[in-house]
Amino acid sequence: MPGARITGWGMAVPDKVVTNDDLSATLDTSDAWITERTGIRERRIGGTTSGLGIEAGRLALKHAGLTGDDIDVLVLATTTPDAIVPGTSATVEEGLGIAGGAFDLNAACSGFVYGLVAAHGLILAGARRVLLIGSETLSRITDWDDRSLAVLVGDGAGAVVLEATDGPTELLGWHLGADGSLRHLLKCDHGGYLYMNGKEIFRHAVRAVIDSSTIALQRAGLTPADVDLFVPHQANARIITAAAQRLGINPERYVVTIDRYGNTSSASIPLALVHALNEGRLEPGHTVLLSGFGGGMTWASAVLRWGG
Repeated sequence: MPGARITGWGMAVPDKVVTNDDLSATLDTSDAWITERTGIRERRIGGTTSGLGIEAGRLALKHAGLTGDDIDVLVLATTTPDAIVPGTSATVEEGLGIAGGAFDLNAACSGFVYGLVAAHGLILAGARRVLLIGSETLSRITDWDDRSLAVLVGDGAGAVVLEATDGPTELLGWHLGADGSLRHLLKCDHGGYLYMNGKEIFRHAVRAVIDSSTIALQRAGLTPADVDLFVPHQANARIITAAAQRLGINPERYVVTIDRYGNTSSASIPLALVHALNEGRLEPGHTVLLSGFGGGMTWASAVLRWGG
């Protein structure tokens, strides 16, 4: 049976940088207040979900030495599509010249890990190459007069190419979960703005990351001590620290990019992963734990044995 491994990656963020000081000019807030409570110092704002996705996807294809013609399926994880119909994946597919199929996936901030598991399943079913992209423009659905949310969000995209391999698969274990009874905690109705109950999200998020990560590691026959790099969803620095501490993962073994990009929903994990790769923090044979949580509520974790 075929396995799968990541062979290319790329990221894209808007040029416009919005700092905490910029926000304090129009909101009752300050750089110190935002940094202390969230860990965010700046974020990127602008672009479109399809445009950022195309840019990140193009870089991932180039890194893998491929073109759009080589891709069997495009999976686009997003909560902020360009339109209700058609799926934004169709626009990205055209922009990249992809010959295969394409579909959107919405699992909020867990979307990239949901997509990663789905991509491995597609390869198991016979696909040779899958392009997975997480792309978001949360700034479009944010009320910029709402201090509780305006300070959190950012825009961006991250992408990876997965290819079939005759050798061992990179995916060692995974866990997906959802609880629709909690959907009221984080939502955005058609034509409305994001709403979030921050205190309750924090409480559920830390537990979700710990439980989901533990199950995924158990399925892989591993423990947190075996994790070389933990790549969590970048929602809040306090959530990342609390979850990592309870898992027993020290700061040297986890990735934090929320300070420069804010919360980019389904783009946050691939952005953090690409940063870690560009900084040389992953080597062949390393064990990587990805874990996200988001509206729905949803949560998802995946354990990879990095193939290089």
